[in-house]
Amino acid sequence: MRIRRSVPIVIAVLLIAAAIALVVALRKQAPPEAARLLPGADGFLYINLKWIRTFNATAPLPPVSREPEYQKFVEQTGFQFERDLDQAAFAVHYPQSWGDGTGGDAPEPRFSEIFIGKFDSTRILPYLKKLSSSIDNYRGFDIYNIPLEGRTVRVAFLSYDSIAVSNHPNPDVIRGIVDRSRKLASPFGGPSLLRKFYHDVPLASLSFAILRVHPAAMQSFGGLGSWSILFPKPAVVVISARYLRAVHLQAEAFTGSESDAQAIVDKASTFLSLFHAAEGSVRTHGTDADVKAFFDSLKVERSRDRAIFTATVPSGFVKKALAEAPTDQPPQAQPAKP
Repeated sequence: MRIRRSVPIVIAVLLIAAAIALVVALRKQAPPEAARLLPGADGFLYINLKWIRTFNATAPLPPVSREPEYQKFVEQTGFQFERDLDQAAFAVHYPQSWGDGTGGDAPEPRFSEIFIGKFDSTRILPYLKKLSSSIDNYRGFDIYNIPLEGRTVRVAFLSYDSIAVSNHPNPDVIRGIVDRSRKLASPFGGPSLLRKFYHDVPLASLSFAILRVHPAAMQSFGGLGSWSILFPKPAVVVISARYLRAVHLQAEAFTGSESDAQAIVDKASTFLSLFHAAEGSVRTHGTDADVKAFFDSLKVERSRDRAIFTATVPSGFVKKALAEAPTDQPPQAQPAKP
């Protein structure tokens, strides 16, 4: 009789254990929670600075040069991005004219962000209040409306370690973030574009980006020149970075057909030939093992309707590039003429 009574209990325990294991597995495959809080958008960017610092992937780096405005921000809030920011997730809202973008009638892209880190609310809240033209209360959360360059930047404290920011013209965008932050985190949550392509982000990626590409409309968005040079037709690009003794970069362009993917590969191959020519120029002035390893790692190939770019950036290459980057020097005073 005891055995018969214990069977249902054992089955119940096994079912609960299986359910917990399933939830854990789904959470591992789900986008980071910071990204899942973001609204629907046309592009997403995520970076885990906490793990980057843990892996010490790029140390020792040169000290960060603070502009006067940033120095003033640090003094008033006590927050240093390079030290206190752990995670950042960005949503990019294209103008509606860019193929039904999510930015409404805004003439240029707008952004929504989630920042997770170590915040001193006793210093940051007075700072936000000082900058704000008004403060809205939405379901117990204060939303600070800050005028900046002809638009309104809205800021809300979601919890002791997370802040939401958005300059989308519609105030409902940041209100939606507030609503999602109050709900129990779900591995099935998050914007549809993010959920659809996140499984193509390699495991252990410290940073990734998922972007819709509308080459005819985007022009020089992102400072990359005309996107139509590389992309003949609209596509979705998934970019990721992992650290495995070096920074491993990968970009996959999801196109509408194999011919579109091949067109991207052909154009990219032309650019790669220029990179290898530059490598030859570097060799004439001296051989740098890190630079050579980077150029040799550049590859592009096609897999069905996808164009895949890969590169490996040695840590030494990153350190040298940052150390040798030109710094802005204040103009030297000229001696007075007699």
